[in-house]
Amino acid sequence: MGFWEAILLGIVQGLTEFLPVSSSGHLVIVQSFIKDFKQPGVLFDVTLHLGTVIAVVIYFRKRLLEIFKNLRLLGLVLTATAVTGVIGYTFKDTFEAMFSNVRLIGAGLIITAIVLLFAERVKPGNKTEKEINWLQALFIGLIQGVAIIPGISRSGSTISAGLFAKLDRKFAAEFSFLLSVPAVLGAAVLESRHLTKADMLNIDIVVYLAGLLVAAITGFFCTKLLVNIIQKQKLYYFSIYLLIIGTIVLTVL
Repeated sequence: MGFWEAILLGIVQGLTEFLPVSSSGHLVIVQSFIKDFKQPGVLFDVTLHLGTVIAVVIYFRKRLLEIFKNLRLLGLVLTATAVTGVIGYTFKDTFEAMFSNVRLIGAGLIITAIVLLFAERVKPGNKTEKEINWLQALFIGLIQGVAIIPGISRSGSTISAGLFAKLDRKFAAEFSFLLSVPAVLGAAVLESRHLTKADMLNIDIVVYLAGLLVAAITGFFCTKLLVNIIQKQKLYYFSIYLLIIGTIVLTVL
């Protein structure tokens, strides 16, 4: 993988991480067209996700400071994260193997499309950080754990779970963004087990940093875009897109 391939994948990650279309699925699809693409485990993918986490931290910097002062909300975020972490760690090898199955990703994209369609038909809720309870946080964390499967959108699934739990649309998107920070940081720690001395020597740090930086910049601008889309109830647009892409992946790739 060269410098320009890393830039391309950084753009793909930044564009798709916060849109409900599965960034991991899109990365695998694009990587399948890059000749001799290799990475230790899914380390480069996690590096790109770290870039979009930086975008979230910058975009929600004031909100994150508020959360650290709000012990109840912080506890809810950590509770949801703990559920995701248990699922991710228990099935880490199974999930990682799925990243090489392009047809599975196509099926995951279609499943995400169906979930978004149902979520859009749910009667709007009005629960914010004051009304969300521990059971709802556990439910959203569970769904985020399932969304580790490539092709299942993490943001789309957690936002949909929030809407099913009758959360306010804006808060559902915000809670999804906040959950991405500990989830991706945990994945980065988990993937570091692939880093042997040989890997450290073979990895082009400039290439990895270029992908991370581009993902961060692109992701920052897409964060605001998704918040506006959620508030305007336009998730079904992405359902149509996912149905088309998922069908193409299943029938062509």
